[in-house]
Amino acid sequence: MTDNPSLAAKTKDIINRYGFAFKKNFGQNFLVDEHVLDKIISAADISSEDIVLEIGPGIGTLTAALAKRAKKVISVEIDKTLIPVLNEVLSGFDNIEIINGDILKTDIAKISEENGGKRLKLVANLPYYITTPIIMGILEQRLPVESMTVMIQREVAMRMQAEPSSKDYGALSLAVKYRCTPYLAANVPQNCFMPRPNVDSAVITLTPHAKPPVEVKDEELMFALIKAAFSQRRKTLLNCIFNSGQWDMGKDDIAELIRGCGFDERVRGEDLSLEDFAKLSDAMSA
Repeated sequence: MTDNPSLAAKTKDIINRYGFAFKKNFGQNFLVDEHVLDKIISAADISSEDIVLEIGPGIGTLTAALAKRAKKVISVEIDKTLIPVLNEVLSGFDNIEIINGDILKTDIAKISEENGGKRLKLVANLPYYITTPIIMGILEQRLPVESMTVMIQREVAMRMQAEPSSKDYGALSLAVKYRCTPYLAANVPQNCFMPRPNVDSAVITLTPHAKPPVEVKDEELMFALIKAAFSQRRKTLLNCIFNSGQWDMGKDDIAELIRGCGFDERVRGEDLSLEDFAKLSDAMSA
């Protein structure tokens, strides 16, 4: 995949005209590949009835593409120096609202309320340092978001959709699977951005479940077990639970609990499915 010259040239022109300087603390990498832009739009499945919440619009390249399809686009940009750029570049649209703010401090539920209570479609080229806090915050709080189509670090995308016994499988895989359905829409190499990041990226769509795919008596306990299980990847589940010190149980009691759920006491956390952890959690809370 190669850079699209027209989009790259347009980006360079805007950057030069405004004397814009990229800020590492904001994780700014602007997309300059038309094909990837199309893949994001396609994966997000935007219709003329949708309210889109965009995080980190940059210079508005993706924003404009979204606005051509959506009823309304609400873009949250933390960098105040980009606001005049966005206002000029997007001046031809009447269905875009630009908010200068930090998405981690933005009331997403209020945005939904102010737009008729409609569930939002989130689309974003996310700064890598806030990827997990944003995604998990939305999922855990069950905010009114219909879907999330996000550009994230490829390594994180692989972990989000990983299956048991694979090298990428871990606590994040289980947290995502419990709360939504992940779909890897595209792999995106470094040369699709300006400036180039140090890692490859991926576009992933996350669709929240109406209800979790497994029933569990104590959700908090299950995720405490999951966290403990992956705290020491090379150790058995038995040792991980015991070493965590969170539960007043001896090794023999923990081994009995594991065997009682039908697992070998030498099993490791990475070999257990979401259903297995729910079963183990329910047995522990009994």
